[in-house]
Amino acid sequence: MSGKVLSINTLPARFDIFYPMETMVKTKLQSKPIMKTPLKQLLFWAPRVLCLLFAAFISLFAADVFDAGYGFWKTMLALLVHLIPTWLILIGLAVSWRREWVGAALYTTLGILYLVMFWGRFVWYVYLFIAGPLILVGGLFLLNWFRRSEPRPIS
Repeated sequence: MSGKVLSINTLPARFDIFYPMETMVKTKLQSKPIMKTPLKQLLFWAPRVLCLLFAAFISLFAADVFDAGYGFWKTMLALLVHLIPTWLILIGLAVSWRREWVGAALYTTLGILYLVMFWGRFVWYVYLFIAGPLILVGGLFLLNWFRRSEPRPIS
């Protein structure tokens, strides 16, 4: 037999069953730069926090169902219907948390759609308070997507 016998002396100095996995994890962590500058952190968190604040602001308008004088179940149903825009905003935030391009497209489109659908019905500052934050959040998501050091693909 001319084969090499495997013994403790022939193994490399750093040999254990976790070595390949440990090397792979270190390589992955080193290849993705972490957002450390304050501008990048602000750009990451600003659209997400503003979207949550906007969802809270929009949900305040659902409180008018309590003055309608309905029974308990009709009030709950009316509250659920009035909170549909809030749920859509929050679902959009959940999707765009990791895919900023979705948030950029969704919130900008919602803001423009609101302007087109309701133009001329209210005074100018109503549009500023409703469509303004949506377009701002969409723009911040777009900036965040462009400013990433390693952009995520669209797919």
